Amino acid sequence: MFALVEEWVREGGEPIVIRTSGSTGEPKDVILSHDAVLASARASLARLGGPGGWLQAMPVTGVGGLQVLVRSALAGLEPVHAAEHPSLADAIRAIPGERRYASLVPTQAHRLVESGSVDVLRSLDALLIGGAAAPQDLLDALEGVNVVRTYGMSETCGGCVYDGVPLDGVQMRVDETGQVLLAGPVLFDGYADPAATAAVLRDGWFATADLGEIVDGRLRVTGRSDDVVISGGVNIALPAVTRALREVDGVRDAIALGAADEEWGARVVAYVVPADAVCLDGLRLDALRDAVQERGLPRSWAPRDVVLLDELPLLPGGKVDRRALQGDAG
Repeated sequence: MFALVEEWVREGGEPIVIRTSGSTGEPKDVILSHDAVLASARASLARLGGPGGWLQAMPVTGVGGLQVLVRSALAGLEPVHAAEHPSLADAIRAIPGERRYASLVPTQAHRLVESGSVDVLRSLDALLIGGAAAPQDLLDALEGVNVVRTYGMSETCGGCVYDGVPLDGVQMRVDETGQVLLAGPVLFDGYADPAATAAVLRDGWFATADLGEIVDGRLRVTGRSDDVVISGGVNIALPAVTRALREVDGVRDAIALGAADEEWGARVVAYVVPADAVCLDGLRLDALRDAVQERGLPRSWAPRDVVLLDELPLLPGGKVDRRALQGDAG
């Protein structure tokens, strides 16, 4: 695979088609031109400080894994494949080059923290974390690691905003509805379905469906436009409920999602991963409802159901598989 990507980077060729994760809707085929992919890779390396060796720890069928191959090709160094080593920490130690990078999703970084391997992450010139928002407790545990939080999607050839600041050439703004819009040389050519393309490309700007704000030139993503449910006539911002759930003692991970409800129209369901078996009694529905309210949210926003899980199901790119969870909720 690396040899093929090297040739494509060097010689050019037909656009690459990446299928989106479909975490919140139907997957789409995203068309990425040679120019856009290379513009993204070069802007990333310029922000990070130059080419170097990379860890390949994500599927190459997704844009994150593809970009690791492209950045490696620009450096002339084949990436280290995590699957070929006994552990992720061993693979990181094997990364070649004067500069060394890894790109991980939060779950992978969390597992390295749990295994006591933070020191190996401190040896990197940069650790890119994307695919999903990194919880604050994870960032705290990564003290001393040069963490770069990335924001982007398949339609932008991967991360195009690093630590809230757009890469060179990338533009960002927030429209009157609070939706984040992106523009620049990293944008995709469109979807395989022209109608779907027309729905999100507006005069050269890509409408992300993410909600956010720009403060002092930095983007802060606050949720998604489809992350609001109406329950009993009350608009409930699910990301706020998720943040409250993750702050509860005894919760290792959590997400709040909406489910159809005959009486209320929709109800909030809390999907919770307990830190350990001892915490279970404190994570019953009444306790979680009280905990959400104690964190400043209206009682009407509190979950009406709780589902305890060993792990949240993830898509290959590291995002929570919402459709799998919502299917379970009925």
